[in-house]
Amino acid sequence: MKNTNTTTNNTKLILLHPYILKQGSSNKLWLFASISLFTLIFLVIFTHTHTATHATASTDPATAMGGEATTDTRLPKHVVSTLLHYASNANTTDKMGLSDTKPTSDVLRRCPTPCNFLVFGLTHETILWRALNNHGRTVFIDENRYYAAHMEEKHPEIEAYDVQYTTHLSDYKELISSVKEQVHNECRPVQNLLFSECKLGLNDLPNQFYDIDWDVILIDGPRGHWPTAP
Repeated sequence: MKNTNTTTNNTKLILLHPYILKQGSSNKLWLFASISLFTLIFLVIFTHTHTATHATASTDPATAMGGEATTDTRLPKHVVSTLLHYASNANTTDKMGLSDTKPTSDVLRRCPTPCNFLVFGLTHETILWRALNNHGRTVFIDENRYYAAHMEEKHPEIEAYDVQYTTHLSDYKELISSVKEQVHNECRPVQNLLFSECKLGLNDLPNQFYDIDWDVILIDGPRGHWPTAP
C-alpha cells in the first residue's frame, strides 16, 4: 500500500508499509524505511530552505549586488506646497511671491537627482531652496562675506560662499555695449570663465565651481539698486 504525503514545495514522500511483506524481514524493512524517511525529510527541508533563500535574494538584485534600490528621492508634492505656502506668506516685505517661487520649485522637481543648484544671493528664500533640492547640492553665492558667514552659522545645512564683484550698476550701459561687441569672442556663452577677459565674466568664484555642471542657476542677487552696487 502506498501513502503519498505532499509538502509545501510539491515534493512527494512515498512510504512503504511493512505489514504486507514477510514477517521475517520486518525489522530490516523498518530500519530501511526509517532511514529513508529521515533522509527524505532532510532533503525536503534543505531544498525548501535553499529555495526560499534564493527567492529572497532574487527579489532585489540591486541590493544583492551591493547597490541601492532605486527610489524617488524628491519631496512629496504636499510637502512642497506647504513650504511654498509658508515662504510666500511670511510676515516680511523682502520675500518672493508664490508666482515666483512656484516656477522655481517646478524646475527643481523636474531636475534629475542629484541636482546641482547654484543660487546667486542669500535671501528670505535661501532655506526654501535648500529644502526643495533635498537630495541635491545647493550652493549660494553672496557679495557680503559677513552675511554669508552669519547664514552658515545660523543654518549649518547650507553651503554659502562670498564673492567680490568688480562691476557697478552705474556702468551697466558700457558693460552691455562691451558684451554685445565681444559676444562671439571673449564674451561667447560657451567658454572657460575662469580665464575669461569678458567684463561681465565671473572669474573670481571658487575654482572648483567651474568644473561642475550646474543643472539650475537662479539669479536672486546681488542686492541693492544704487550706483556703486554690484
